[in-house]
Amino acid sequence: MNFIYIILGLTLLVLGGNWLLKSSVGLSLKFNISKIIVGLTVVSFATSAPEMIVSIKAALDGFPDIAVGNVVGSNIGNVGLVLGVVLLINAIQVETNFYTTDWPMKMIASVLLFFFLMLDGKLSRTEGIIFVLLLIAFVIHLIKKNKTIEIEINEDKDPEMSYAMIFGLLAIGGFALWLGSELLVDGAVQLAEGLGVSKRVIAVTVVSIGTSIPELASSIIAAVKKENDISIGNIIGSNIFNILSVLGFTAIIKPIENVDSKIMSFDIYWLLAFAFILLPMVVLPKRNSLSFKEGILLVASYIVFIYFTIQ
Repeated sequence: MNFIYIILGLTLLVLGGNWLLKSSVGLSLKFNISKIIVGLTVVSFATSAPEMIVSIKAALDGFPDIAVGNVVGSNIGNVGLVLGVVLLINAIQVETNFYTTDWPMKMIASVLLFFFLMLDGKLSRTEGIIFVLLLIAFVIHLIKKNKTIEIEINEDKDPEMSYAMIFGLLAIGGFALWLGSELLVDGAVQLAEGLGVSKRVIAVTVVSIGTSIPELASSIIAAVKKENDISIGNIIGSNIFNILSVLGFTAIIKPIENVDSKIMSFDIYWLLAFAFILLPMVVLPKRNSLSFKEGILLVASYIVFIYFTIQ
């Protein structure tokens, strides 16, 4: 039953996130908001909604290990599993944005999370506010930098979406996210207790992999279509938003305390390693590209991480 709760919860989170995304984009286009702003704000927040709802629910219920472990495990999985699998399908040519914006911001967010956790083993409301302010500054920077770039948003299926449809999808999506988070967190807690393992192990493995499925699916589709800039952009962007928005808003709503010591002594170092390793992998040995060999290394490293996590 616990596995059924988890699967149902993940399914509802994926569906709810998709409905929320459609309604948010539809509403934004109704108000003639530019596509660059929609792409960098509405779409980014909507695709981070499942992780955010799960972390907020876990924090409110007194399960800080699930709240933090979900994000840490998801970020590790995004690089090790998602990017690794993408590279096994197709090589990626890395754009200059990787060096100037994406990777530096990913490192800043990761190091800041490391510093906050090591400071006192918790994420306070003040630290959550710092995350959100940094996120706002980052989004404003992206909008200014990319204001002349056209972003394609998939609106062809229903370009004339009515207000009734928009608010209907918004309501259904919100309900699905809430119910999905209830089922997923409850199932994860019961599964951890049933297996006799810590909630952190379930969060870093089962929960984080489950909430990474949308990124995995969209990135694989992009790789098959050879839209490689979208693949790596999705992955790094998701990692930045996971830390700054998901943990930021979660800590503001409910400060995250008593984080599992294993997250701070083990998981967080893997998070930093997977964040840092991207730069030398891109620069060496073949500049500005990631290929099959790097994919094997990333997937193998992720398997090693999972192995030591469940030991």
